[in-house]
Amino acid sequence: MPDMDGWSVLRALKADPVLHKIPVIMLTMVDDRTRGYSLGAVDYLTKPVDRELLHQALSRYYSAGNNSAVLLIEDDTEAREVMAHTLEKSGWVVSEASNGQKALDIMETTLPQLILLDLMMPVMDGFGFLEAMRARPEWRHIPVIVVTAKDLTENDRERLNGRVEEVLEKNAYSREDLLEHVREAIAACNISR
Repeated sequence: MPDMDGWSVLRALKADPVLHKIPVIMLTMVDDRTRGYSLGAVDYLTKPVDRELLHQALSRYYSAGNNSAVLLIEDDTEAREVMAHTLEKSGWVVSEASNGQKALDIMETTLPQLILLDLMMPVMDGFGFLEAMRARPEWRHIPVIVVTAKDLTENDRERLNGRVEEVLEKNAYSREDLLEHVREAIAACNISR
């Protein structure tokens, strides 16, 4: 590379407040993984690069198109906008619905890879949505994370048992926590398929 070597480019990317979260996969003739990882590389491949290893590395960090679609079902406009912004800023494509019925309508044409679901909503609440969604075999594989302010009763927990990946309490998680829960749920779903 003219003017900068790969190490300098990686250092500059990771120091930039806008670009620092972009995953960088090092492709180099120099076998210095420790240095690459310490500078912030997420993966490290030496040349000549094995095509299969490159494909695997790219697959781990690719987040565009239908493979990253999230359906956000939340009636509180402000909460929905904050979560949508957080996800979109990290490369996710977000569809939004203000109640369970609207979400079912969206799913007729666009299948998400993950659903973030509030429980207490007008028209059709989260429990009704889960019942309708899980009744459709083609939708059963989609992981659901409940994000709610509701104090769950024992009966609520029984109704959710086996139908959702996890339950997050609203306002009790950071932006990074939300993204990590989303990534983990999708990874677990991909492994189990």
